[in-house]
Amino acid sequence: MFDGQSDRRYWLDVLNRIARPVLEAGAAAELKKRMPVEAAPGMTDRAHYTHLEAACRLLCGIAPWLELTDLRREEETLRAEFADLARRAIAAATNPDSPDFLNFTQGGQPVVDAAFLAHALLRAPVQLWGRLDDATKAHVVAALRSSRVIKPHFNNWLLFSATVEAFLYKAGVADWDAMRIDYALRQHEQWYLGDGVYGDGPEFHWDYYNSFVIQPMMIDIVESVGERYPDWAAKREEILRRAQRYAVIQERLISPEGTFPPIGRSLAYRFGAFQTLAQIALRRELPADLAPAAVRCALTAVIHRQIEAPGTFDDNGWLRIGFAGAQPGIGERYISTGSLYLCSVGLLPLGLPPEDDFWSAPPCAWTSQRIWAGENLSCDHALH
Repeated sequence: MFDGQSDRRYWLDVLNRIARPVLEAGAAAELKKRMPVEAAPGMTDRAHYTHLEAACRLLCGIAPWLELTDLRREEETLRAEFADLARRAIAAATNPDSPDFLNFTQGGQPVVDAAFLAHALLRAPVQLWGRLDDATKAHVVAALRSSRVIKPHFNNWLLFSATVEAFLYKAGVADWDAMRIDYALRQHEQWYLGDGVYGDGPEFHWDYYNSFVIQPMMIDIVESVGERYPDWAAKREEILRRAQRYAVIQERLISPEGTFPPIGRSLAYRFGAFQTLAQIALRRELPADLAPAAVRCALTAVIHRQIEAPGTFDDNGWLRIGFAGAQPGIGERYISTGSLYLCSVGLLPLGLPPEDDFWSAPPCAWTSQRIWAGENLSCDHALH
């Protein structure tokens, strides 16, 4: 095991490797020109969506780190550079006169990534929203509002429309739609199955969508708009309690070797599968018996296993479809190069300062390591 600061340097190196091609191309208004489009055979339509996916998903994951202040030396230089590139990329993606103006309206997919952009803006209200010029702010609002023409599916997609409206509310847009938020929250309450897990629609799916979308968006929606209605505010405690339980489950899924079960769809999002665990760590709301340093070490092991697998990046530094390296068969028909950048949400704890216990505490074993080593730990119990 490395110490926390070595781990942080490694995470920053991973962030740099993942983010730089996207941000540099986006800031130059050349994302469409530079980014390759790898997709399942015959899925030529993904070129209409993949660039928006790459930009918005990446920003959603790195936003808390971009929002940090009082960093030092090389890390602050990198953060300031990437914050500037990100703002320029947002400007290019949302300006109708830009060669890189991206698709927010055609087909069903854009509502997904409009939501990831909205989520990024909620997570970095100063660096990714407050520091935009007025013209770009107007373009962003127009782009997000334009995604309303898309009807979401009757599953986790309800939260995409809700997240867009949550940001519009925070941005002071007068015609934000409370009904889209209320419907998503009420429906997911009906889909709650117990022990920290929601159904993805009316049925249970054994995949990682509780972490890719459901729990992180529910947390940030109620944090952003809960003040508006008492019944929304009343949901906050229970939503968080369920997410904390799900974070405990996620930590226990990480094997002593830093692997996790390849179950369900969208495995090409790699360690993005741990967004809920990462977000609860970012919020400093891990249960008392789950040490932040153990979570850091577990996530570091997973990230290393996946990022360092041969073939993860192409020769120009773009992610390739796969779970552990280049595995095109892992990609469903809706997966393309841009989709893969949802892995960045596994890096959310970089939004904690280097002196936080998550980074400063000595390394320690995570739950599976301790149990398989023979340590006599307490039983795990369901949430009631």
